[in-house]
Amino acid sequence: MISCKEVSRLVSASLDRPLTLRERFWLRLHLWRCRSCGNFAEQMNAMRAAMRRLARSPDDPPDRG
Repeated sequence: MISCKEVSRLVSASLDRPLTLRERFWLRLHLWRCRSCGNFAEQMNAMRAAMRRLARSPDDPPDRG
């Protein structure tokens, strides 16, 4: 089993490159057992989706809220 620290590294790496089959296996196994890392992975995916939405609208003026 991989550590939570290794999971955070793999989750971050998955944003930049495809993970190997071995990496995906160990990551999924750990996420299945560790809710904290599952929450971290969900947060990273949500941030990634938000950044993609932001990147798609370059003509929109920034909020001055």
